[in-house]
Amino acid sequence: MTIHIGADPGDIAETVLMPGDPYRARWAAETFLESPRRVNEVRGMFGYTGTWQGHPVTIQGSGMGMPSLSIYANELIRDYGAKTLIRIGSCGAMQSHVKLRDVILAMTASSISTPSRGILRELAFAPCADWGLLKAAWDAAQAKWTMVHAGGIYSSDVFYDERPDLNEQMTRHGILAVEMEAAELYTVAARHGARALAVLTVSDHLLTGEALPAADRENSFGEMVEIALAAAFA
Repeated sequence: MTIHIGADPGDIAETVLMPGDPYRARWAAETFLESPRRVNEVRGMFGYTGTWQGHPVTIQGSGMGMPSLSIYANELIRDYGAKTLIRIGSCGAMQSHVKLRDVILAMTASSISTPSRGILRELAFAPCADWGLLKAAWDAAQAKWTMVHAGGIYSSDVFYDERPDLNEQMTRHGILAVEMEAAELYTVAARHGARALAVLTVSDHLLTGEALPAADRENSFGEMVEIALAAAFA
């Protein structure tokens, strides 16, 4: 048991899916896992452990933003022995060829600042996904005929962004989408020798202003969870 995760030893699987929203963690566990049981509810950040095709899986909410995710990723790896962490979440598209409901596999995650900046100091560390997970996720998406893109994303440390100039440069440099957690997840995983990947569903579009209605988001996120699970156990 840690400060932020109240699970007992053995309650957390080596494979962990990490949505930001704890209620999305509950939905994903009840929808995709067999015999899910809640193993964490500290601060309302739900975590569930069950099995998928016989494989133990934990689905643990991470909260919004890199500082919150960093707490959970560190504790999951250091204190519970997690070895594979896959973020499943939403993102905002930054390229015209990327559409709502498309799935993005984040090869790299650029950022201005992360919680790990204090450790890395002057080094411009390049956070990247685990190649094996990335390849397996791409294959799984292709097998499902899912519209999928693989490339760089931007992990922002603010939600209400007032930097249109920066967004323009992200688009100019081929960044596929923006979200708020992957860069720190990749960095923490690299530090501790774990595998990490972000599998994201496009819920908003920064160029067109389009956005999925709230009722459509849950139904659109199922493919993302299936791809993440298939990649974890390929």
